[in-house]
Amino acid sequence: MAADPEANPEAVARAIVLRQLTNSPKSRLQLARKLAERNVPEDVAEAVLDRFEEVRLIDDADFAEMWVRSRAQSRKLARGALRRELADKGIDAETAEKALAQVSDDDERNAARDLVARRLRAGTDLSDRTERDKQTRRLASMLARKGYQPSAAFRIVGEVLDEALSGEAESHGAGVRGGGEADDIG
Repeated sequence: MAADPEANPEAVARAIVLRQLTNSPKSRLQLARKLAERNVPEDVAEAVLDRFEEVRLIDDADFAEMWVRSRAQSRKLARGALRRELADKGIDAETAEKALAQVSDDDERNAARDLVARRLRAGTDLSDRTERDKQTRRLASMLARKGYQPSAAFRIVGEVLDEALSGEAESHGAGVRGGGEADDIG
């Protein structure tokens, strides 16, 4: 369509933007980049994007909120990773922070714990220090790739591994346990 010299550049730009929005929501910058790829003149692209914003077919704040909700749920990304993704999509810092506010510290911690628990390999001997260290590095690295701070990643991994180890010990020693000091801890 853009190759047709007789085509109206504004009509071409509108068609490109509509096609892009049909596939999935996009930020204004993503659409501007797509128009530039298709050699739509910058002034035409700006006019078309302005009009789409006026009629609220493009709304970076709505896009950011939807993006954060979706990626935090489906990919269990931390706010740091989400912030970087939003910046890559042209979302300004203030709009990004408003969208990121919907993810609480507890949400982030629970998502990380869930990821670690799901990725913990069954049958891993966590009482073996070398194996535990290897699992700790592997799982903390996975969390870091998802945007979690290193200190939080190591803390969460340690907590989940401790729980897995104590759960393993309880399941093996359930019939052996007598009534002792362990019951008084609280």
